[in-house]
Amino acid sequence: MYHATRHMIRVTGLMLCLTALIGAVPARAAQLLRDADIEYSLQQLGAPILRAAGLSPNQVRILLIDDNTLNAFIVDTQHIFIHSGLLTKLDTAAQIQAVIAHEAAHIANGHISRRMGNMQTARTAAGLGMVLAAAAAAAGGGRAAAGLAIGAQSSALRNFLAHTRAEESSADISSIRYLVRAGVDPQGAIEVQDLFRGQEALSERRQDPYMQSHPLTRDRLRALKGLVAGASAQTAPDPAAEYWFARAKGKLTAFTRAPSWTLRRADSSGTADIAYMRKAVAYHRQSDLGRAISNIDGAIGLRPNDPFLRELKGQILLESRRASDAVAVYSAAARLAPREPLILGGLGRAYLAAGNAGEALRTLEAARGRDFSDARILRDLAVAYAKTGQDAMASLVTAERYAVQGRLKDAAIHAKRAEGALPRGSGPWQRAQDVLSAAQRAR
Repeated sequence: MYHATRHMIRVTGLMLCLTALIGAVPARAAQLLRDADIEYSLQQLGAPILRAAGLSPNQVRILLIDDNTLNAFIVDTQHIFIHSGLLTKLDTAAQIQAVIAHEAAHIANGHISRRMGNMQTARTAAGLGMVLAAAAAAAGGGRAAAGLAIGAQSSALRNFLAHTRAEESSADISSIRYLVRAGVDPQGAIEVQDLFRGQEALSERRQDPYMQSHPLTRDRLRALKGLVAGASAQTAPDPAAEYWFARAKGKLTAFTRAPSWTLRRADSSGTADIAYMRKAVAYHRQSDLGRAISNIDGAIGLRPNDPFLRELKGQILLESRRASDAVAVYSAAARLAPREPLILGGLGRAYLAAGNAGEALRTLEAARGRDFSDARILRDLAVAYAKTGQDAMASLVTAERYAVQGRLKDAAIHAKRAEGALPRGSGPWQRAQDVLSAAQRAR
């Protein structure tokens, strides 16, 4: 995850969807931590909640933002963003499911749609760039937004993305209903809110962003406790949910905490395969390839049909400059999960490192077709096009990568170059037009 071990999108540019309303740009970048294993774990945790909310788990993605503060939020109807700091702070699957239920309630109840009705849907690279730019603002809490129309250091972004007390009350009622319907102990919702008790008395600078976008009052907390008390009897923890929570949190902390910290705690991970996986990451980060491979092989031995453990082994091999071995392992992972774009992206990267640009191009195009939101896949795909002599397509994919990153000025330069060389009216030509249109709106 981190550095070469993470799939990352850096979001910088203009918040296109909000500019017309408040004329502001995010003060800092937001980074999405792209990891197939963690995202799959979050989807496993979120799927029963989303179905209980009447939402499709295939249409709402749960993504992790690299930020140590505590927050979770939505900026459209297709994404739930969770800060890495919140995931590492929580202790049970029911707690993270309560967070997902609350954000799902905001989506199902239309709380964000009314404010963002003119926002372009995230069906193109440029469109997703708009969503992620808004996510950058939400991740920063609007604390340092440059309010061009309202005044410097304004809280306009925070106010725009924050939910009203009425919306919070509505989401509380709905989220408890979703949890009960999904068979999840709603007490987790109270435990999450207990993390934020007392923050109302803190200055805005010291509050966690969650408090700024989800105002918590004593009355609301009292009402929430009443809702939980009136719900069905306490539900026993679901072993499957607890496993996926431990796996997501375990892998995240293995990449973000010191390897020595991970190695001291790995054996208390809950299951042997998670312990092996965490040790493999820690030893890899210490450049101890032998122990890293030994431990990831131990995990694979316990779960031989798990594609994500094989993906991690491929990543370890690739980053240890063993490209040919990485191709073989990534290929095995891709056979187990042929539609997982991040695994395909890793396989394409391994092909590039092994000098097979043709196979890299085929594999990376398949990855891009399933997920155009990973800037690293787009970067590698542009390299593959360039290595196979297709400069116009390399320019197009580079333009899309800059668009996803919110760098619309740079995106327009490469899109213009691609537009002039691609067949007019073709699919790639239309994609270049999407980027140019978004860049013009930004100007």
